[in-house]
Amino acid sequence: MSIERIIPIRGVNDDGKGKKYALHKLISASSADYVWLTDDDVAFPKAQMTDAEAFLCAHDMPDLVILPLRMTDGTGSLLCRLQQAEYAAIQQLTIETALRGKAVMCSGANLLVNRQRWLESYADLHPDLPSGDDMFLLESFKRRNLRIVVWDEPIADAFIQPQPTMNLLFTQRMRWAGKAPHYVDCDIWLCGILVALANLLQVLCPAVLLIKFPLEYALIKKRDSRVSLWVALLLEVLYPWYMLICLLGGLCHQSKSATF
Repeated sequence: MSIERIIPIRGVNDDGKGKKYALHKLISASSADYVWLTDDDVAFPKAQMTDAEAFLCAHDMPDLVILPLRMTDGTGSLLCRLQQAEYAAIQQLTIETALRGKAVMCSGANLLVNRQRWLESYADLHPDLPSGDDMFLLESFKRRNLRIVVWDEPIADAFIQPQPTMNLLFTQRMRWAGKAPHYVDCDIWLCGILVALANLLQVLCPAVLLIKFPLEYALIKKRDSRVSLWVALLLEVLYPWYMLICLLGGLCHQSKSATF
């Protein structure tokens, strides 16, 4: 068994055609059995290829391994720390659902995947869309009943940076939200609906926060103990409006893209 790290680099591997093209180009050229996908803007995990090989063998050679991610606190600004709290919640939800066989998210920033299975799924990645290779890959693997497992150990962590400005943050989140209409997986849709309903209830009845916040704070702290109570609480209060702006902005962006 062989593993190769694949790092698509903007402006180098993509020939001006985007990340999905770069991934396909690099993965097609590889002769490895598995590829370890890592974005070019993350700090590599401590795990070595031998650790990954041992994990794959111990889990009967799964098709896709979701690896953990953590966000640094960047400059330490409130904006960075709010992103850190949000990302901790997203990542723990990713891990918890995947462990239960109902994965609703994964990130191409730290992903271990069977090379041939990835190539077989390329047509499902919506090459016409500018992002979403990881989520569409997850959908494809689930639809084909391929094996998805989680390697949730500190040794496998990779670290990403928060967005430094509000404009970049909303641009990124709106791009993420713009992919939502293309999802077809029932688990992803159910999770999205439940999250939206919980936040709508919080707007209609702020007292819901008393039930919702302890649950979500526990989720955040399980993934990243650095997140303070007050940052998490502020995020909880702001989140319904933040989510609405991202969703509407993402749908508008998608509509404009479709027009052209």
